[in-house]
Amino acid sequence: MKVIKKVRVQNALGLHTRPATAIVKLLQNCKSDVAFTHKKETINAKSILSILMLAAKKNSTILITMEGEDAEEMMKKLEEAFANKFGEGTL
Repeated sequence: MKVIKKVRVQNALGLHTRPATAIVKLLQNCKSDVAFTHKKETINAKSILSILMLAAKKNSTILITMEGEDAEEMMKKLEEAFANKFGEGTL
């Protein structure tokens, strides 16, 4: 199954080290292939360095593409993480 969604980076500092780490931890047991696309660059979302290389700032739009058996379930978790600012909402 293939799932594609757009999310907005809401963290004040964009996708810096803390949210990138949270994404990689969330996806470590994911069986699906996960890609982020930002400004015509597509990366493997399971790689912390690749996420950091996107240099996605606050309010950037990220296109998430997931393909695999747990794509729907993992997409919901990832969308929730973006919406909750990866736990930085209180900072």
